[in-house]
Amino acid sequence: MKLKMSDNSLFAILLRSPWWISLAIVAVISLLSAALLPERYVAFGVMGAFPFLVIGVMAARKQWHAPSAARVADMLARSGAMSWRDFSALVGQIYVEQGYAVTRLNNQAADFLLIKGAQRTLVSCKRWKAAVHGVEALRELVAAKEAHEAQQCIYLSLSPVSDTAQRFAKTQGVTLLAGQALGRFLAEKPRN
Repeated sequence: MKLKMSDNSLFAILLRSPWWISLAIVAVISLLSAALLPERYVAFGVMGAFPFLVIGVMAARKQWHAPSAARVADMLARSGAMSWRDFSALVGQIYVEQGYAVTRLNNQAADFLLIKGAQRTLVSCKRWKAAVHGVEALRELVAAKEAHEAQQCIYLSLSPVSDTAQRFAKTQGVTLLAGQALGRFLAEKPRN
C-alpha cells in the first residue's frame, strides 16, 4: 500500500517551497545546536537537521527539472490555441514519452486509457478549453474509471474547476491538472 503525505504537513509544504528554505532551516538548526547545546551533544542536535537536508535536496532536484514560468505560460497560450486533434496528439505523446501504453477511447467521459505495468489510468481532456468545469464531467469520469477497472483518473483543463468540483475530485481520487499545473505538465521534459 502506498502512503500519501498530508498536503499540509511541514515536509509537504517544504517540498513545494524553494529548495533554499529547507537548507536555511538546516543552517539555523545547526547554528542553534552549536550555540545552545553542550559540546558533546552538538552532533546530535545537528543530526536533527538531517530530514530538512533531505527535503532540501529533493526540492532542489524537483525544481531543477521543472519548466520555467515563461515556458509554462507559453505552453498554456499555445495549448489554448490548439485544435482538439493537436491537443490530444500532444497529450498522448507526453504519456507515451513517460512510458505509458496509450489507447484512445471513443466515449464522452474519458479520452485515453493509460497502462503502465498493472496500473490503469483514465484521462479526460476533451473539455480542456471549457470556461466552467463542474462536477458532472468528473462524475462521468469516475463512472468510466469503474467501468474500465482503472485505478486512477486524471482530468485536464486550462481553467480552474469549481470549488465543488475540486472537493468532489478530492473525495473520489481524481487528479486535477488545471491552469498552471496543466502548463507544467505540458512543458515538462520527460525523464526516462
